[in-house]
Amino acid sequence: MKNTDTKYTVIKASSRGGANHGWLKTKHSFSFANYYDPERIHFGALRVLNDDWIAPSEGFGKHPHDNMEIITIPLSGQLSHGDSMGNSSVITAGEIQVMSAGTGVFHSEMNNNPEIPAEILQIWIFPDRKSVEPRYDQRKIDVSKMKNSLLNIIKPFDDKGQDGIPIYQSSWFYISETDKGKELEYKTNKEGNGVYLFVIEGDITVLGNNISKRDAIAVTDTMSLKIESNKDSKFLIIEVPMKW
Repeated sequence: MKNTDTKYTVIKASSRGGANHGWLKTKHSFSFANYYDPERIHFGALRVLNDDWIAPSEGFGKHPHDNMEIITIPLSGQLSHGDSMGNSSVITAGEIQVMSAGTGVFHSEMNNNPEIPAEILQIWIFPDRKSVEPRYDQRKIDVSKMKNSLLNIIKPFDDKGQDGIPIYQSSWFYISETDKGKELEYKTNKEGNGVYLFVIEGDITVLGNNISKRDAIAVTDTMSLKIESNKDSKFLIIEVPMKW
């Protein structure tokens, strides 16, 4: 369904910023580090969507964050996580990690596998409140529930009807794996929110546009979106407030 006042922008994978540091190959959907585009600072409360490849035995040493909701989704390989809250764990493909940085936290994420690279999506969301007590959560994704369906993986604290990990924002994330020819409809959870749809693998059609691997479409002023799979596909939906 396309509402008459729906607005959207297609973001092709090749137009993203990025860098190759040898141990880290990264693509930035929004301005980050040395990449700056005044037209791509953020999409509503979505501040960062980094698409990272991390070499074996490499990673991000201890560094600080504050007042940000940080979501990590491994696509392949694994990362060892440690933080100043005392958490120490390994996160692998098929899991999701969430950290509310709040008043401030130090953490590290290392690919300790000496042979296999790791690929991750790291996403930052502006929170709806500042200086909360830092918190950490990590869960396994029920892969069976994302097959030809929309699986909720992130939700606000006040949404008691879905199973995603809560964050301090009126934001919802869904992940899906669809077969070729499958059609799904996404309905927004909150009026005024925007939808950022990122294709991890495959090729889909949204609002008459073909969106392929690592492409995205940013949509505002809509209540629902029809998603058609042109081939077997995997994609992530990020619904965020445009104002908060």
